[in-house]
Amino acid sequence: MAENTAETVRNAVVEAALGKLDLDAKTRLLAGQDMWSLPALPEIGLKSLVMSDGPIGVRGVRWTADDPSVALPSPTALAATWDPALARRAGRLLAQEARRKGVHVLLAPTVNLHRTPLGGRHFEAYSEDPYLTGAIGTGYVQGVQDGGVGTTVKHFVANDAETDRFTVDNRIAPRPLRELYLAPFEAIVRNARPWGIMTAYNQVNGVTMTEHHELVNEVLRGEWGFDGYNVSDWMAARSTTADIAGGLDVAMPGPDTVYGPALAAAVRAGEVEESAVDTAVRNVLRLAARVGALEGAPPVVTEHPAAIDGDALAREIARRGFVLVRNENGALPLAAGRTVALSGAAARDARVLGGGSAQVFPDHVVSPLDGLTAALPEGALTFAIGADPSEELAPADQGFTLRARCRDASGTVIGEGSLPNGQVQWIGNDLPEGVTHAALASIEVVGTFTPRESGEHAFGTRGLGAFTLTVAGETVYEGTQALGPETDPFEAFFGSPVERGKVALTAGETVEVSLLHTLDKEFAAPLPAVMFSFVHLAPRRDPDELIAEAVEAARAADTAVVVVATTERVESEGFDRKDLALPGRQDDLVRAVAAANPNTVVVVNAGSPVELPWREDVAAILLSWFPGQEGGAALADVLTGAEEPGGRLPTTWPVTLADAPVTEVTPTDGELHYGEGVFIGYRAWDKAGAVPAYPFGHGLGYTTWSYDTLTATPDAVTVRITNTGDRPGRETVQIYLAPVATESNGAQSATVERPARWLAAFASVEAAPGASVETEIALPRRAFEIWDEEKNDWTLVTGAYEVVAAHSLTDGRLTATLEV
Repeated sequence: MAENTAETVRNAVVEAALGKLDLDAKTRLLAGQDMWSLPALPEIGLKSLVMSDGPIGVRGVRWTADDPSVALPSPTALAATWDPALARRAGRLLAQEARRKGVHVLLAPTVNLHRTPLGGRHFEAYSEDPYLTGAIGTGYVQGVQDGGVGTTVKHFVANDAETDRFTVDNRIAPRPLRELYLAPFEAIVRNARPWGIMTAYNQVNGVTMTEHHELVNEVLRGEWGFDGYNVSDWMAARSTTADIAGGLDVAMPGPDTVYGPALAAAVRAGEVEESAVDTAVRNVLRLAARVGALEGAPPVVTEHPAAIDGDALAREIARRGFVLVRNENGALPLAAGRTVALSGAAARDARVLGGGSAQVFPDHVVSPLDGLTAALPEGALTFAIGADPSEELAPADQGFTLRARCRDASGTVIGEGSLPNGQVQWIGNDLPEGVTHAALASIEVVGTFTPRESGEHAFGTRGLGAFTLTVAGETVYEGTQALGPETDPFEAFFGSPVERGKVALTAGETVEVSLLHTLDKEFAAPLPAVMFSFVHLAPRRDPDELIAEAVEAARAADTAVVVVATTERVESEGFDRKDLALPGRQDDLVRAVAAANPNTVVVVNAGSPVELPWREDVAAILLSWFPGQEGGAALADVLTGAEEPGGRLPTTWPVTLADAPVTEVTPTDGELHYGEGVFIGYRAWDKAGAVPAYPFGHGLGYTTWSYDTLTATPDAVTVRITNTGDRPGRETVQIYLAPVATESNGAQSATVERPARWLAAFASVEAAPGASVETEIALPRRAFEIWDEEKNDWTLVTGAYEVVAAHSLTDGRLTATLEV
């Protein structure tokens, strides 16, 4: 069936279904029935639409490891590939995962910008650059929807930091709003036609985004032609009348929202036109028709893409996203037969994904230690902890086997469920079988712990309310944790863990553990939920001793590899970062190892920029981001030279936080002013004349390239390059535009303040040793336009431009002048 004919049929079925619904059914559909789904309406053949978090994996509707998910590398890693086609393949895999789990809509991608380096959730977004963000997001959305699953592009708009995200009023002038923050959303809407959008918690210029008629109805739907559904971020909808007037279709989570009976009552009271409700319902029914959940309506996708090997794709994305920012004297790849001294706690217990709503539970994780052990000959690898990035207790994980036992008020067990770790996060109906919130009075986390180290193990709690903690038959703690100054639920329930006591344990000897949590309405979450953690910290050995052991091993090896990392207390949803320093003694470890072995390679396991004060003292630095479940295997591929690190920086990495031109994330009197205008990221660095540690677009490979010819027209550039090295390679050709001040370019460009240069286009090419390849790269008209605040429209800025074909922002290889 031709798509336009199918669309006509879908629309007809939607209108017929809408005509059969009464007001109460319509408003109930817009309210959600639980944490993750909308109600089924059998009278019109509508199935329940199911949503799930999904930036890097599809968790499904339950917080459990019983139904594992493929865990891809972080969105920053995907953006570092600079490859929309690879992002599309990632999307197709996630659609495959969604279908397997009965999910119709992914709550992704996140396309907010890295406005400052301090954003705590930047690992879940792509880049500081709107064009790159839009291109990667377009590929992702196309891929997911290729598989017949909807997307919700989020968070619309300007949710670029986490501090006070529920209430902050981000004050942004029209030009930066259009040229930067709206731009990725516009590109994705126009190029990928997403079936959904998610509106953010924050305000923009005095109006809460779920109520923002101008940006949602006039810009998103009117100017751009968005015809999907608009769902609130969870708990973001606050006003029945203002939300429906602002273009919000669905208020989540249900069933108690500002829609449902409250919306029906507002219509009956004459406060809301029923036609506004019909518009919202029509958008939801159109989504249902597209994903195949509305009887009689042909789904958009009737034949799904070929099955994808999730492990293989996760491994490919990881290595393609790794950014080699330093490689002195050919330190990488490792020469055959070399011995390697590996150190860093994160080499053994890798952090493969970020904290918060993006979290999933893979059925396996390949750590750097696992990957290198498998790849190197027996006896070639040693491992020392060296330094541990985590200095506080974290949810019980390695060595623990845990279950949750649920009881009612009489103490009768009403259900049990497995736990992926010591964190309990049951929201809405995500409860063990047979358990309801009404009946649930207490939860006991029970199980065993087999320590890896002998010594004093610390145990504790995270969350609010009454706890009884028992280890090896000994009651370690009994008491109540009250609410502190936290304002964000994520911070309150997943904030600082509290140590409750220490117990001496012996490595390899299994003990029983228990944490009983009695529920109390005083400490109830802001929605039906049970959220708390059983936390643990292994014995802390003397940090200097650990470093000394790593140094001794490094001195005896040909190459030292140090893995440094952030923790979920550094990068997570719900709070921003206070600094860019690596936690713990990791910097000291790198310095000491590098002093002992000049051939030191550092692997940086972080989702977004961190300070690297020793960067000039080591032979090589590889940024691995949060590399997903196959990260260790991909790392071995790249270190041994079986594969090339393919990444280029999607975000500028500063030397220190103090060098970064834009850093403010904390509102003043409720307002956060984006006073830097269009100057964020590399645009701001250029304006300040400052030099970062590593510029936007930077990344080294294992071969070399000559840029041979460049021709440019206002519509496209053609670049010819040659692989001048001795192995096959991949190059990301980056095209930047820089306005040229000349007498002939008119008053217009002279009076418009613009960045010194900006990314206009890019393309990836591959070539064998000695081979040349030519690529034509389209130049979008928007690259030559600005948002004219007086005309309230896009305006072409005529005049002369320097077109630069570059390896990175600061490594231009060829230039041509273009008159527009």
